[in-house]
Amino acid sequence: MQLINYIVSSTNLPEVGVKNTINLLNDACTVPFISRYRKEATGNLDEVQIGDIVKYKELFEALEKRKAAILKALEEQDVLTSELEQKVNETQDITTLEDIYLPYKKSRKTKADIAKANGLEPLAKIIMSQNAHDIESIAYKYVKDAVGSVDDALEGARHIIAEWINERTDIRNNIRYQLERFATIATKVVKKKADEEGAQKFRDYFDWSESLSRIPSHRLLAILRTENEGFIRVKIEIDDERALDKIAQRIIKSDNACSDQIEIAIKDAYKRLLLPSLSNEALQNAKEKADEAAITVFAKNLKQLLLGSPLGEKRVLAIDPGFRTGCKVVCLDAQGQLKHNETIYPHAPKNDSAGAIKKISTLAEAYKIEAIAIGNGTASRETESLIRRIRFKNDIQVFVVSEAGASIYSASKIAREEFPNYDVTVRGAVSIGRRLQDPLAELVKIDAKSIGVGQYQHDVDQTKLKTELDTVVESCVNAVGVNLNTASKSLLSYVSGIGPKLAENIVNYRDEHGAFSSRTDLKKVPRLGDKAFEQGSAFLRIKEAKNPLDDSAVHPESYGIVKAIAKNEGKRVSELIGNSAVLNGIDLKPYCTDTVGLPTLKDIIKELEKPGLDIREQAKVFTFNQNIKTINDLQEGQLLPGIVNNVTNFGAFVDIGIKESGLIHISNLSDGFVSDVSAYISLHEQVIVKVLEVDVPRKRIQLKLHK
Repeated sequence: MQLINYIVSSTNLPEVGVKNTINLLNDACTVPFISRYRKEATGNLDEVQIGDIVKYKELFEALEKRKAAILKALEEQDVLTSELEQKVNETQDITTLEDIYLPYKKSRKTKADIAKANGLEPLAKIIMSQNAHDIESIAYKYVKDAVGSVDDALEGARHIIAEWINERTDIRNNIRYQLERFATIATKVVKKKADEEGAQKFRDYFDWSESLSRIPSHRLLAILRTENEGFIRVKIEIDDERALDKIAQRIIKSDNACSDQIEIAIKDAYKRLLLPSLSNEALQNAKEKADEAAITVFAKNLKQLLLGSPLGEKRVLAIDPGFRTGCKVVCLDAQGQLKHNETIYPHAPKNDSAGAIKKISTLAEAYKIEAIAIGNGTASRETESLIRRIRFKNDIQVFVVSEAGASIYSASKIAREEFPNYDVTVRGAVSIGRRLQDPLAELVKIDAKSIGVGQYQHDVDQTKLKTELDTVVESCVNAVGVNLNTASKSLLSYVSGIGPKLAENIVNYRDEHGAFSSRTDLKKVPRLGDKAFEQGSAFLRIKEAKNPLDDSAVHPESYGIVKAIAKNEGKRVSELIGNSAVLNGIDLKPYCTDTVGLPTLKDIIKELEKPGLDIREQAKVFTFNQNIKTINDLQEGQLLPGIVNNVTNFGAFVDIGIKESGLIHISNLSDGFVSDVSAYISLHEQVIVKVLEVDVPRKRIQLKLHK
C-alpha cells in the first residue's frame, strides 16, 4: 500500500486533498500556512484534518522504516525467502509486523534454543504430529549427552513446542482479543509501604480491581503512578482456563500421550511466554490510550489558556503578593516594558497597609496606570482587598491573574536575558502584568507542561506531549497573528516557517535597524529566504504600516488581487478596508485563477472588512465573594462565583477565591449524563457554583455547576 492510499484509508479524506497536502508538506510548508493559504489545493481541509495527514504520514514512514530494518536483519540471518519478504511488505500495522519477525528475533538463548542444540527438535515434531502412542519409548532414543533422561528429553521437546505456540500469530491474536475484551487490571498493596508518609494520597488504589477496557484514563494513570511510587503491584488478569482452552482447540487434535505432552507445553507457553508478553502489551496499549486522552485534555486546556482574553495595550501595575517577604510591585508601559519596581509590606508581620496604599496611589498616578494585575498565589485575597480600598483619581480596573508557571519563567534563561539586572521576584511580577496585557505573548515563554492545566502531564509519553503542545502553541500564535515590531523571540519562534534561529535574527535586525516599516523588509533579515517569507509573512503584523495590508492577514502574494479589486471599484486600497458596503457587493468570480479560487477570495474580503481583528475576547473584571477567605468560611448550599482553573476528564477545578480549588465532578456538571467535560465548561470560564460538600481535614471541596 502506498502512502496516499494508507492515509486515505485511515482518515477517509479526499484523495486529491491528501495528495496535494503531502506535496505541500514535502515542500517544507507548515500546517497553519497550508490550512489558511492553500485551500484550493487541499479542498478546504482545516488544521485538524491536515494534522491527521501529518500524523498518518509519520506512522506510515515509521512502519516502512521498521520493515526495511527487519528485511535487512532477515537477510543478514540468511532466512529471507520471497514468501517472507512479501508478508513483511504487505503488513500494514506494527503489531503484525513484529509477530512475523518474532521467530527470528532472538536477543538471548532460550530454553527452546538449548533443546534444539541438544537435538530434540525431531522429537518435538513427532509429538506435534500427534500420531505416536508410546512417546516415552521414542523419547528414550534422544537420551544422550546433555539429555540425561526421558523426562529431560520430553521437557526439552515441550520447550520447543511452547516456543512454536508462542510464535503463532493466530494464537497471539486470540489472546490479544481476550485481553482486549475481558482483561482486568488488579492491584495489590505492598504492605511494608502502606503506612509510609505519602501513602495516604494513593490509598484509593490499594487492592483495586477493574475492567481494563473500561477504566477511565485518569484512573489508569493514577494507578500506574502509584505503582511507580512503589505502593502497589499491578497485574493484568484474564480467565486462564478459557485462554488455555482456546489454544488447545487450535492445536490438540487427538487423545493420546502426544496430546498430554502438548497440553503441558500449552500451559508452559501461556504462563511463561504468551501471558507475560501480551498482558504487558495490553497494558502498554491501554497506557497509550490513556496518554492520548490526557494529552488531548491538556491540549484543549492549553489552547483555551493561550487564547485567553487580553486586556490589550494598557499601562499596568502588577503585584506578586506575599506576606513575610512583602508584595513585589512593578509598573509596565502599554507595550509591557518595565518602568519601575519596588516592594510594599501591607500584610503581617509588618502590616504597613497605610504605607502600601499611599505607595500604590502614587505609582498609579505617576505612571498613568489603567489596570492592576494581582497574582492569585499566597496573600492574593488580602492584597486584592487592600487594592479595592484605594480611591484612585482615575478609573482603574483590578484583575486577579493566574500565576501558574510564573516561577518557571522568572528563573528561566529567557527571563535572565530579558532582565539580567533584576531578581526572580521582579521578573515574576512582570510576567503577571504581561499576562493580563497579552496571555499568549507571555505564556509562550514557559514550557507548556509547566503551566499545570491538565492531568498527569508528567506521567504521559513526554515526546508525544511536547509534539502536541508545540502544535497547539503554533496554531494559537498563527491564528492570532504577531506584532512584528514588539514580539519577543519566544513568540516569533512559533510563527509559521520562522523557528528559533530566524526569530533571533529578526529581533537582532530590529534592534540594530529599528522597527520594520513593511513586510518586505523581512527579506533583509539574514538567512530569511523566500520560503520562510512565504510561510511566515502573512502571520506577522506591522501596525501603522505604509501599506495597510501589512497589518492584516492578507498574504503578500495576494496584494495584487486587492489592488486590482480596488482599481476596479475606483478606490484606494485604504478606502476598501472596513468598507462593508463596497466589499459585500463585489463579484469575486472574475478574480479567480488556476491557483486562487473563491475560498481564498472570500477570506480576503472577510479580512478587509475587519483587518487584524483579534479572535480573542477582551479581558473582563471578575470579583470573588469577599466574605469567603478560607475553607472554613464555606458552607453547604452556598452559591459562589468562581473561575475554572483546570479541566480534566473527570471534572473541572474552580478557583473560588481561597487557597483550595473546588472540584465539579463530571456528574455534577449537569442533571443529565455527561461524556465530555469540555462540552460543558472551559478553562478560565467565569461560573457560578454551588457548594455540595466541604472536607476541611482533607482540604477537599465538592461543587456543582449552577445554571
